[in-house]
Amino acid sequence: MAPPTNTTASSEDLATDILAALDKSQPLLSSDAFPNATFVDLKAALDRLASREMVKYDTIERQEALLEPEAEQIAANGSHEARVFEALRKAVEGLSVKELEEAIGDKNVVKIGQGKAFKEKWISKTKDGKFTAVADKINDTTQEQIKTVQQTKTHPDPKILADLKKRKLIRTQNIFSFKIHKGPKFALRIPEEATDLTADMIASGAWKTATFKPYNFKALGATQNGGALHPLNKVRQELRNIFFEMGFEEMPTDKFVESGFWNFDALFVPQQHPARDLQDTFYISDPKAADFPRADSPDDTKDYQAYWDNVKAVHQDGKYGSIGYRYPWSGDESLRLVLRTHTTAISANMLHKLAATKGPDGRPLPARYFSIDRVFRNETVDATHLAEFHQVEGVIADYGLTLGGLMEFMEIFFGKMGLHDLQFKPAYNPYTEPSMEIFAYHKGLGKLVEIGNSGMFRAEMLESMGLPKDMRVFGWGLSLERPTMIKYGISNIRELLGHKVDLEFVQGSPAVLLGQE
Repeated sequence: MAPPTNTTASSEDLATDILAALDKSQPLLSSDAFPNATFVDLKAALDRLASREMVKYDTIERQEALLEPEAEQIAANGSHEARVFEALRKAVEGLSVKELEEAIGDKNVVKIGQGKAFKEKWISKTKDGKFTAVADKINDTTQEQIKTVQQTKTHPDPKILADLKKRKLIRTQNIFSFKIHKGPKFALRIPEEATDLTADMIASGAWKTATFKPYNFKALGATQNGGALHPLNKVRQELRNIFFEMGFEEMPTDKFVESGFWNFDALFVPQQHPARDLQDTFYISDPKAADFPRADSPDDTKDYQAYWDNVKAVHQDGKYGSIGYRYPWSGDESLRLVLRTHTTAISANMLHKLAATKGPDGRPLPARYFSIDRVFRNETVDATHLAEFHQVEGVIADYGLTLGGLMEFMEIFFGKMGLHDLQFKPAYNPYTEPSMEIFAYHKGLGKLVEIGNSGMFRAEMLESMGLPKDMRVFGWGLSLERPTMIKYGISNIRELLGHKVDLEFVQGSPAVLLGQE
């Protein structure tokens, strides 16, 4: 059919022509009756008539083979190998390559044709390096095959079609046509159809004889570009549900900017630690420094000066059984503002508040906290690292906690995420001792992968806050991006978060049920 154009007038005229042609004979083949009509116009006209039950039609799809320019040349002049043979047959004493090129006038024909002619044993090479014809006569099969395709748009042997296509001599395209029959309401004139029942029609009674356009319940509605939850938010909500199910309280995480005191010093991270270097942490340039730690509400009566002094003493001189780091601790360094590098800064603040609470026995009550929010690291961006990502963190404060209890709890927690058979490896964190990296076997990757970090908060960190000596605190964390990438089969983190995210992926991503395949 001709290239598609879409004009309302042509489809309306074509609908009338279809009815007139169908009145004379049926069934009607569109390829015979309307060879110059475009597919779009024919489909529009037939759908218009079919919606009124005036016609019925079936779509016929077939594949046609069309000649490429090289094949058209072969159909007219013969195959490359046949042209090489014919030139050598005329030159009785043979021809060199250069003479053969001059005789045929096309280097490409000579280059391709001589190889095939040798293979068919039509020509040979003489002692002086010339080519000569050795066959008495030849059958140009390639030209015959191409002429068959040229005349019939196909070939009876599918293998020959495939070979010609592989040699880039032909190309195929799908052709659509229609077989048209009369419908139950066939007529030569298209009746006018009303689309609405109006007040005037009711008042005049015209509705009794009017023809109404039927509803098309198969019509597709307009695409609704509604909002969609990002895959990270879907996994985040599943993790929140797991935490809530296990009795945790969500911590407020609205402080992207923290002081060095809460982000590092309160967590027993020394001021010379590499994590505090410019190449690892984003420092704020304006303002550069935070205020001295203070109450954030009238109900907050904690002694922040005492806490500040305790932290300084632990770092500089040692306290609560610790010998400290033994360096001159700087208050100015502690007040430098940073983009938080972990949500553990929030956990430290919450534990400090917990120290001021009193239960029935006069001691702080046990607590379970969690947070899931964004953190920032000055890292080189690659397939697995971004300068910002989301950290999932859990904290349990209670009496009589042990490392074995932490390991058992990790089995339960990660088991709810579908991760089992955990393995633990000793690790180092400034604010936990002992510390462990957590690994789980990933079936898709076929190996153990690190899924988180954990440990028990150091006594000198907790006692500086005012927590009793017999209160222990579990802490563990993982990135939100890692389980999301595993769940959705994403290998490059930049396809999950950032300006390269595909919005269609966000809209089409399925719901997440952690712990289920």
